[in-house]
Amino acid sequence: MERRIGVIGIVVENRKEVSDKLNKILSEHGDIIVGRMGIPYRERGLCVIALIVDGTTDEIGALTGKLGALSGVKVKSALTK
Repeated sequence: MERRIGVIGIVVENRKEVSDKLNKILSEHGDIIVGRMGIPYRERGLCVIALIVDGTTDEIGALTGKLGALSGVKVKSALTK
């Protein structure tokens, strides 16, 4: 299957409640994560994470699906063709 490069944007509204689960998911998919940047936005009570990924659409979809299933976590992705 063809590999794609992409960006995944994650907005976390309840960091204290989901951080352990979120970090476990990211660790499980660490083989497709090229880079990660996390910015706490304290004024809004949010955390914003940007991931650069390199994987198949199935691998990236599995990652975004697990992240999006967490309560208070919003996920969007953009991939190359």
